[in-house]
Amino acid sequence: MTIREFNPFKMAQSQFDYVADMLGLEPGVRELLRWPMREFHFTIPVRMDDGSTRVFRGFRVQHNDLRGPAKGGIRFHPQETADTVRALATWMTWKCSVVDIPLGGGKGGVVCDPRKLSSREQEQICRGWVRQVFRNVGPVLDVPAPDVMTNGQHMLWMLDEYETLAGGHYPGFITGKPVGMGGSLGRTEATGFGVIYCVREALKRMGLDIKGMVAAFQGFGNVAQYGTRLFRDLGGCVVSVSCWDNKDNVPYVYRRMDGIDPDFLMSIADKFGSIDKEKAQDAGYEVLPGDAWVEQEADILIPCALENQINAETVSRIHPRVKLIAEGANGPTTQEADEVIKSRNIQLIPDFLCNAGGVTCSYFEQVQCNMNFFWTRDDVLKRLDETLTRAFHGVADLAQERKVYMRDAAYMIAIERVAQAARLRGRA
Repeated sequence: MTIREFNPFKMAQSQFDYVADMLGLEPGVRELLRWPMREFHFTIPVRMDDGSTRVFRGFRVQHNDLRGPAKGGIRFHPQETADTVRALATWMTWKCSVVDIPLGGGKGGVVCDPRKLSSREQEQICRGWVRQVFRNVGPVLDVPAPDVMTNGQHMLWMLDEYETLAGGHYPGFITGKPVGMGGSLGRTEATGFGVIYCVREALKRMGLDIKGMVAAFQGFGNVAQYGTRLFRDLGGCVVSVSCWDNKDNVPYVYRRMDGIDPDFLMSIADKFGSIDKEKAQDAGYEVLPGDAWVEQEADILIPCALENQINAETVSRIHPRVKLIAEGANGPTTQEADEVIKSRNIQLIPDFLCNAGGVTCSYFEQVQCNMNFFWTRDDVLKRLDETLTRAFHGVADLAQERKVYMRDAAYMIAIERVAQAARLRGRA
């Protein structure tokens, strides 16, 4: 199955339909939650550095705001599609709900490759994106954040454009900002740390100690960089990571069976997480094809890249040693692969629970901005750990009680909370 053939929104709807049947969700609520409430598709004309004009396609999808303002990142990616954004917005609704924070689900994107754009050109895309959706976003409507190939600088350009148009200061409009400009301490590492908090709790319930566990990561962006660090600090061993190579335009896996050094790899990676292949080889790292991450001999697989990575074709390559899959990415596992994972009795932490550390800390950032009072890094990470630990055990307890797959249990909790909001508001 190619990326173009894979439709993440159909997968998101199918996952929802399956659990809606399990819950016996009434038809009106079911139809309301199945589709985005609002979508914005637009063009962003940009004067390029060479004097030409290019037109970029942009999106913002607000899936649901029954529990609070829509919340979700903005991706810059050359393969971005409306259906990808729809799916991610849908998953954001369930993600905010499963960790029980008062936000809904949204997502944005621009079809572009920032690796091939100058800083000025990227700034113009950011400001153009805000101009197109200004009337429909804001601290009490829809709060964006960074996502794939966007960062704090992009968010600050967007904030500046929003405040220029609004005529005031509204730091709660957007999260993931640089510290000192309304950003929260701990936000950079929050998603990766959150993945490992969930892994730690899952291993406890499996009667295993994280010390001595071996993990293979896919990706080496923000999530994997901090996830590998914390996993190592807790006593685990990471044998491989993967990343896209900007020079060769293909992905590679970087492996050391005695354990990778994430700090060293970060020192030879660019801002997009692309590792310098020659320097890695000089340091003794094996360089393998990019899809080899899924077949590594490890106890835990942690996909932290894009959708559709564990699918009907790749799931059969998972090593017999694997006991746990922790979905650091959004939608990395297809339903066909889920069935194989269930049959092999591999434990799985579903994406919208496992990687909810980022949105949880974004919520903390929004709270701090609105109060104009900022917490210490230790305070932020303590609250993050408590929130995700509580959410994880709530899902795990329901899965055990109802004898259902962890993904289904997480959906049951998340969907029922949003459905109840619809009922209480009189929307259904």
